[in-house]
Amino acid sequence: MINEPSLAPREFGWIEVVCGGMFSGKTEELIRRAKRAHIAGQEVVVVKPALDKRYSDTEVVSHNENALPSILVDTADQIVLLTGNAKVVCIDEAQFFDDRVVEVANTLANDGKRVIVAGLDMDFEGKPFGPMPYLLAIAEYVTKLHAVCAESGSMAHYSQRVVEKEGQVLVGEYDAYEPRARHCFRPPVDRRRGRPIRPFLNPNVEDPNKETNVQTEVNSDQT
Repeated sequence: MINEPSLAPREFGWIEVVCGGMFSGKTEELIRRAKRAHIAGQEVVVVKPALDKRYSDTEVVSHNENALPSILVDTADQIVLLTGNAKVVCIDEAQFFDDRVVEVANTLANDGKRVIVAGLDMDFEGKPFGPMPYLLAIAEYVTKLHAVCAESGSMAHYSQRVVEKEGQVLVGEYDAYEPRARHCFRPPVDRRRGRPIRPFLNPNVEDPNKETNVQTEVNSDQT
């Protein structure tokens, strides 16, 4: 269940945190909430750390390639200066900011703004990531999302690094990480174990490989 507060205008502000592992849909959810606020007639500003330029310098982009215009900021303190009249402030990839982002989020909320924060709650070693634990503690609303484990297909909330690289911060994509369930998580670095994703089949069209699959199963039972 996604815990999202009402879009009705209020005189007071609050903080929402959307967290989870890699590929769990955090940015997708931030974009969804930002678009809904925009449709409701509220002024929305989206910011992200200058460190994250994986898809675009001028947009926040989800892994599914949904996007919204955004502002790159070098420090958390710049967020207050750049979001003056906005009613809704969205902060993506919050784990890459320093601890000042906690005070910034509080300042914005105390000023009557709705603050939507998205970020990784754990790093590649399964440890709390940067300021995220503090943001989770002060938030009125928290949503934890999960990906699908690349190895087992079960619920995943860990980000498994699959390339050799020292340091906590590695801004990567599918080439650097896999989502993993607890029983498949092997920190700090593991080999890639992802399985090919089968295409969706139209239920109204007969699977051309059906007979071949049945024959394979029969032969396998006879061996």
